[in-house]
Amino acid sequence: MPDIRTINVTRYVTPLREGGSLPAIAEGDDGFLYALKFSGAGQGRKALVAEFIGGEMALALGLKVPEIVFAHLDEAFGRTEPDEEIQDLLKASRGLNVALHYLSGAITFDPAVVNIDPLLASKIVWLDAFLLNMDRTARNTNMLIWHQELWLIDHGACLYFHHNWPGWQTQMTNGFPLIKDHVLLKNATLLPAVHTEMIKLLNSDIINGIVDTLPDEWLQYEEENGNSQQVKQVYKTFLNTRLQNADVFLKQAIDAQSATI
Repeated sequence: MPDIRTINVTRYVTPLREGGSLPAIAEGDDGFLYALKFSGAGQGRKALVAEFIGGEMALALGLKVPEIVFAHLDEAFGRTEPDEEIQDLLKASRGLNVALHYLSGAITFDPAVVNIDPLLASKIVWLDAFLLNMDRTARNTNMLIWHQELWLIDHGACLYFHHNWPGWQTQMTNGFPLIKDHVLLKNATLLPAVHTEMIKLLNSDIINGIVDTLPDEWLQYEEENGNSQQVKQVYKTFLNTRLQNADVFLKQAIDAQSATI
């Protein structure tokens, strides 16, 4: 299981960008700055679940992701915040949230400026097809360049099946049509070779360990009558079955790539 640190948020610094989720730069009690994603934001705790699973699986595959931590907000936090909308968000997010180490000075990846090598591009495309990540497009790459290396961020749009919970079983073996919009698809010319490597690295022990690390308080879904263990089992079954049927989304990615040539 991943060894995840828990920090206490001591200071709200500034919003990161406009948008319904209102992520922010915040300071932890360890003195570091973090990009903080709030449980009380638009997509709620399911976005945190996707963020955590997506980021930890990327790390398991050797891709670069800022350190992921659990970030605790206590009841007193945010009482002096003058912005009423932000204060409401902080109140709704008491307890555990998710945060990524803030990469100070990082710049947004621009595919017109930076050329990513085929091996790295293929690994990222494969992972995003596996995780159903709809949010790695040219319009919104969700990748940063920091110290001349590519870093992955913002996995909250992964695993969108959980927003339509009753249909989770029908989506386990589906392809991922939106892979055609992936910003790195044209560069991902080593998908078949990468596929073999990814299957070896991302086994059931890795998947189950990541899911078991999720905080129970995020998983009290109404769809499972608040039973967090049942929810964890759904994620495990979904991800393990999807891995066993990885040839489906691999073929769809290769077909989408051929259509762009």
